[in-house]
Amino acid sequence: MSALETLILGIVQGLTEFLPVSSSGHLELVKTFFGRDYEQQQGLLLTLTLHAATAFSTLFVFKKDIAVILSDLIQFKKGESLDFSLKIILSMIPAVFVGLMFEDFIATLFDGKITLVGVFLIFTAVLLFFADRVNQNPKKLNFNHAFSIGVIQAIAILPGISRSGATIALAVLLKIDRDKAARFSFMMVIPLILGSMAKSIIDGDLSQNEASIFPLVVGFVSAFVTGVFACRWMLALVKKSQLKYFSLYCIILGTLAILLHL
Repeated sequence: MSALETLILGIVQGLTEFLPVSSSGHLELVKTFFGRDYEQQQGLLLTLTLHAATAFSTLFVFKKDIAVILSDLIQFKKGESLDFSLKIILSMIPAVFVGLMFEDFIATLFDGKITLVGVFLIFTAVLLFFADRVNQNPKKLNFNHAFSIGVIQAIAILPGISRSGATIALAVLLKIDRDKAARFSFMMVIPLILGSMAKSIIDGDLSQNEASIFPLVVGFVSAFVTGVFACRWMLALVKKSQLKYFSLYCIILGTLAILLHL
């Protein structure tokens, strides 16, 4: 695992975690492009490093919002912050359930199955296309909405389905305000990423990892910087109803992935 590889993978992760084009799908495509598959522990450590970077980039972009929420929670202050936190917790339940119950099966899908990635990229494109055509009459995000968005986040564990694209698209289809939909989508994944990291550490999955530190640092920094950029850019794009361009991109890339592996 070279620094150049982790630099490229970090840039891809940082951009595609927030842009609605599937970070997992793109990472699989890039690994195939490099013509190699990483050893299980090495790949797990790299994945956690890159996801940690995008989690911290989300914390950085929404630091003011998160500070207010934490302050209100510490003071046991009832209101919008507590309400938002409970919705985040509710949205996590489907993904936690799927992740724990089907962990081994999901792992088999991240094994160079490029045709599957292509199919799911096209599925993402369809979601984005219909979401972009919704005429907004903004509704308040309620607990039913939060759980529904959580369900599609769990489905987006599949490689090629964009987590941000699927969750934002569903929220928009549910007539949630576009800006709030994007913010909820980005913030709801933070506890999942941090929880996944904690589980891997507790389970000892990384205890015997001998990967070089420098390439991981390069990957983390590149993912963090591009993540901050992509997160802010995506917030602006969602407001302007410009998801159709990503829909077209996903269709083209998904079709190419399928054709090249037939």
